[in-house]
Amino acid sequence: MNIRCLIIDDEPLAVRLISSYVQQVPVLEIVAVCNNAIEAFRILGEQKIDLMFLDIKMPKLIGTDFLRSISNPPKVIFITAFRDYALDGYELDIVDYLMKPVSFARFMKAVSKVTKLISIDNNFSTLNTEHKDNENSFLYFKINKEMQKVLLHEILFIESNKEYVKLFLENGKKILVKQSISSLQKLLSPHRFLRIHRSYIITIEKIYSYNSTYITIGNHKIPIGRLYKNEVERVLKH
Repeated sequence: MNIRCLIIDDEPLAVRLISSYVQQVPVLEIVAVCNNAIEAFRILGEQKIDLMFLDIKMPKLIGTDFLRSISNPPKVIFITAFRDYALDGYELDIVDYLMKPVSFARFMKAVSKVTKLISIDNNFSTLNTEHKDNENSFLYFKINKEMQKVLLHEILFIESNKEYVKLFLENGKKILVKQSISSLQKLLSPHRFLRIHRSYIITIEKIYSYNSTYITIGNHKIPIGRLYKNEVERVLKH
């Protein structure tokens, strides 16, 4: 498994340091290096990127706004001299948040998280293909050492907790799966499922009511994250 990396930072010293770290890890491969987010847009459109090492304070467009503008971002590790953006990183579902100057030990801890998540995502994706317009479409989830089929129309909503997701089903059953919510989202039809929060995906047809702050499904009130409000309004008012 090769993890294709993009380094985005406007500080030459920081770029050299992270590049030298990446070159010491056989599983990592530098695809490109750029010093601003505008150039990064072009690279993401032309190259397959698995992991971005992303600075926050950059000219033209800061890293957090850049990440918000990407519909299906790769895994992201923030590397910054500023602590003020830690909450943004948490809401943007990044893998790790490293403070400059970054030690090699701390760098490797972050890379270890990425490799585990990508390995889980790859294993999961090879077992699942959703037939988007089929009422009987399903996904397989690894539960108690076996692959269990879940019919998609039975899912009310999905809740994330770090590298796990919990599926809430119509029959009241809850299923806990070791899988990131972002990779699961990529397997789900946007016509049926909607990400409304960094920690929640809901089934659109199961919505009973909604307002500007939460969606009601059954007895559950599910919060709408501030970063997702515009997309939620666009989809539900369509």
